[in-house]
Amino acid sequence: MELIWQLANDPKMNSKPSGATSCREEEGENLAGHCAPKDVASLYPEPRPSANAIAQIFQTLEKKGYLTHEPKGRGFVYRPIVDKQAYGRGRLSSVVNRFFSDSYMSVVSTLMQEEKVTEAELLQYLADLKRKKN
Repeated sequence: MELIWQLANDPKMNSKPSGATSCREEEGENLAGHCAPKDVASLYPEPRPSANAIAQIFQTLEKKGYLTHEPKGRGFVYRPIVDKQAYGRGRLSSVVNRFFSDSYMSVVSTLMQEEKVTEAELLQYLADLKRKKN
């Protein structure tokens, strides 16, 4: 859903409004941000999905509580209604559950093995946590 917030602030995508997901829905969440389905369809390379296909994905996301719409001209403009951080926490939880057997320690271990987090960073984080508790 990262692009939702990028597009919401992109002047080219008409950022000022007037007036648990599948892969396709996640793609829709990534692209919706105060924009019409035709605007999103234009972002895809050829062959592009139809604006109707994008609108159907947006409608599904709206039913699930991720998006809302506002009338604009003869169509609708969609925007996210889920807080970016709340959505990220939910997606993280889903990834940890799905790929790491619901073990956050497995995630930390993987990050350290892949050298995405160093031992020094982890120790610093633990020290910061201790300081905050005291």
